[in-house]
Amino acid sequence: MLKLVGFSLLVLFSSERPATVEGVYDYYKYHPMSEIGVWMVQMKEDHPDLVTRVEYGTTYEKRTISLLKIGLKTNAIKKIAWMDCGIHASEWIAPAFCQYFVNQILQSYKTDAKIRRMMENLDFYVTPVLNVDGYIYSWKDSTTRLWRKNRKPGPSTGCYGTDLDLNFDANWGNLGASFNCSSDTFCGTNPESESEVKAVADLVRKQRGNFLCFLSIQSFGQLILFPYGDPNDTVPNYNELMKVGQDAAEAIKKVHGQNYTVGSFPNVLYPDSGSIRDWARMQGIRFSYTFKLRDKGTFQLPEDQIQPACEEAYRGALRVITHAHDQIYGGGAAATAATLWTLLLAAGVTLM
Repeated sequence: MLKLVGFSLLVLFSSERPATVEGVYDYYKYHPMSEIGVWMVQMKEDHPDLVTRVEYGTTYEKRTISLLKIGLKTNAIKKIAWMDCGIHASEWIAPAFCQYFVNQILQSYKTDAKIRRMMENLDFYVTPVLNVDGYIYSWKDSTTRLWRKNRKPGPSTGCYGTDLDLNFDANWGNLGASFNCSSDTFCGTNPESESEVKAVADLVRKQRGNFLCFLSIQSFGQLILFPYGDPNDTVPNYNELMKVGQDAAEAIKKVHGQNYTVGSFPNVLYPDSGSIRDWARMQGIRFSYTFKLRDKGTFQLPEDQIQPACEEAYRGALRVITHAHDQIYGGGAAATAATLWTLLLAAGVTLM
């Protein structure tokens, strides 16, 4: 539960007052970055035994990129379940979901034995807003509401922003990307040219062998997508990723009856390159997905759909994370094989 915080903490982020009702944070409203920043600090203060706030990068406009590291604190090196939201500024439902997800696992920790076991074995790395500059810009007024990219000036006069989900070093610039800096699909001047992308890549590379799964939460379309973006390149564990994705879609449907389509990116949408999803898989992270949440026609999901969208997506995301966890900690042949996988990664062996 988010308590009303003191004046000094609010000033640290903004003079805006958090959207609360009698001191309780409203997870079914969209929040500006100032309120999300206050919320992150409050999560750490409310759950000091479980939550650490980690600053791991800086945006072009010199704002901090932060994640919440959630798990029981031990001296051991733990496995990691990654989740990023807000890679595209206009997709406000994604940061709303990350906040909902964090609140749910923290509330479930003491009553749900499975969540508790995952907290013991894993750290959840949750970035509520990756594209901080772009997200703030999308809140400026109605003319900027659908801004997608970051806010770094482009190589030509008068154009701004790179699509961060096209800037990773994964077949960069080959498919579904533009080199016109005025385009919404501008992929940057080179791989990892954007500080937000470089921050993620550096963090992951430092702990490469410890990541069990990698979820990028986006919108819209009601899709669960996995690598690769190149239609001529099939990921080695295609059948496994399809099966786990279908299980997640089934879990989602049981909540509110919504259908999510599962498949590789080009088979469901179109070819792409430079995605965070493909890059994570190329680092050897076995379970890498992009979740595109409700609905099927607009980035401006009405606030009255935040609750059902988050409730269903939570079940789908948890299904993927639980499966990845159980491959290591569930015992049996699958766990043994998965353990060998991570040991090889830690030794520097590339597994594509």
